Amino acid sequence: MQVEGLEIRWLGHDTFLISDGKVLITDPFDIKERTKADIVLISHNHYDHCSPEDVKKVSHEGTVVVAPENCKSCLKGLKTVFMRSGDEKVIDDVKIKAVPAYNVEKSRLRFHPKDYGGLGYIVDFLGKKLYFAGDTDLIPEMSGIDVDIAFLPVSGTYVMTAEDAAEATKVMRVKIAIPMHYGSIVGSRRDAERFKELASCKVIILE
Repeated sequence: MQVEGLEIRWLGHDTFLISDGKVLITDPFDIKERTKADIVLISHNHYDHCSPEDVKKVSHEGTVVVAPENCKSCLKGLKTVFMRSGDEKVIDDVKIKAVPAYNVEKSRLRFHPKDYGGLGYIVDFLGKKLYFAGDTDLIPEMSGIDVDIAFLPVSGTYVMTAEDAAEATKVMRVKIAIPMHYGSIVGSRRDAERFKELASCKVIILE
């Protein structure tokens, strides 16, 4: 689907293929896609986000994988740039800023504590600014984020609920939000629809 001039496809869970000549893939998991990525973004080292087998499926010899340091052991042998929150890198003319992704709700805190080092990313990709939130709750660092497209988890349990994700669209400046993290490990399309009902910006639910 064309969104803000970019071709964006949801491949399930937190996996998106974003392209306009150059190809960016986020958290590849359970991949059946044959398209190869120029850049792969990994949010953290849980098996459904950092899957070496799936990263290899979407990689060619020039692919650069961007990941937090907690992924070092599972990405051995791959061309990887490791980042910490606050780091900024330019990779193949794409500017990438690492931002925090963590839980604050007590029911979820054991999954992604702040010191665990999970990441989201703000990416300047072919003229558009994207925010890939990773596995996170609604956190103070979201305030003031200014992007064209935000990819936000909505299923609860391990990440924000639909209600929290909608609140995130109110503290950020975002043109379009695309829900993720449902329909596979946890959550359903109803979570995405609930998010769309409550969000303060345009929401596109990808099939």
